[in-house]
Amino acid sequence: MIDLKLLREDPDLVRRSQRSRGEDPELVDALLAADAARRAAVSKADTLRADQKSVSKQVGAASKEDRPAVLARAKDLAAEVKAAEGAQAAAEEAFTAAHMAVSNVIIDGVPAGGEDDFVVLDTVGEPAQLSDPKDHLELGEALGLIDMERGAKVSGSRFYFLTGRGALLQLGLLQLAVRVATQNGFTLMIPPVLVRPEVMAGTGFLGAHSDEIYHLEADDMYLVGTSEVPLAGYHSGEILDLSDGPLRYAGWSSCFRREAGSYGKDTRGIIRVHQFDKVEGFVYCKPEDAEAEHQRLLGWQREMLAHIEVPYRVIDVAAGDLGSSAARKYDCEAWVPTQQAYRELTSTSNCTTFQARRLSTRYRDENGKPQTAATLNGTLATTRWLVAILENHQQPDGSVRVPDALVPYVGASVLEPR
Repeated sequence: MIDLKLLREDPDLVRRSQRSRGEDPELVDALLAADAARRAAVSKADTLRADQKSVSKQVGAASKEDRPAVLARAKDLAAEVKAAEGAQAAAEEAFTAAHMAVSNVIIDGVPAGGEDDFVVLDTVGEPAQLSDPKDHLELGEALGLIDMERGAKVSGSRFYFLTGRGALLQLGLLQLAVRVATQNGFTLMIPPVLVRPEVMAGTGFLGAHSDEIYHLEADDMYLVGTSEVPLAGYHSGEILDLSDGPLRYAGWSSCFRREAGSYGKDTRGIIRVHQFDKVEGFVYCKPEDAEAEHQRLLGWQREMLAHIEVPYRVIDVAAGDLGSSAARKYDCEAWVPTQQAYRELTSTSNCTTFQARRLSTRYRDENGKPQTAATLNGTLATTRWLVAILENHQQPDGSVRVPDALVPYVGASVLEPR
């Protein structure tokens, strides 16, 4: 949820953010009205409760003649308090709904617009000149790394088996991400992949894209699409000690996405699938440290991409392509030769205080007063990276060179056709 102090002091800033996202600025006015109505309802209920308490004290002190009138007034006030408390509860509910409907306020400088309005910040490496390149699935099947056919037989479309050195390649990639993370002060976590509704809602994933999430109705639990979700819930309702700097976690988990509405897009291979593995960095910090921490996350992502030796670019994602929780997001997109395009491998988002406010995660400032923390997240490795590795390191004879950093994990420097 956005900061109400900011909303009240500068509603035009929030309206501009909504417009940049392509979202309805009138939601800001609805929230302002709901906030005013809630405060009025609280004030009225408080006043009536005070009157009721005062009249109740008068009952015992009233004379015999005055007592019936005082009792009658006490009875009337009891009814009025009950009605006012009902109105307050309704106003609180309406306010919460209005508050949850407004996306995070974007950071100054984020490009306005939609998916195609990103700004390229940097381009690293030159795409190799490959004549007649094979795509990652053709390579993966020839090398005995990927089995889509049996994945579909067992689980349906967009499922797969990673086999032999394909499995080793992914495990090596994730272990490399763990090494980079732990060397930089992250605590490694293997979190639950099923979470309660309040945690999923708290991270902002039950909004416009809720149809992407697998929901187990019998248990009212959600399968996570990223370990950002359980890691955000890890400290919910707590007051953190950030006196020594940010708390950094790296979550290794399987992730699940329904990919609703994406039929016909990237259906071949493992670019867009229902299940994948990922190491995700997650950070809690003071709000004033969040932008610097965002740059650090991007730096660690760049370090990982350097290890796998693929050309990539960094983009500043436009406001309309941000999730509701993100105030700014950078993507690193690797070159995919057979598509002659850059495709997303990593994202890192600065969620400012949006998620922590929903999940009641705070820290104590220098005066000991509780304040809302900031949260950030960033991909450090995921299954999709195999696409970029296989396609960019393919050789004319159909083999694939293994990046030097992954050779110890895979046990081979070249993957050759069976």
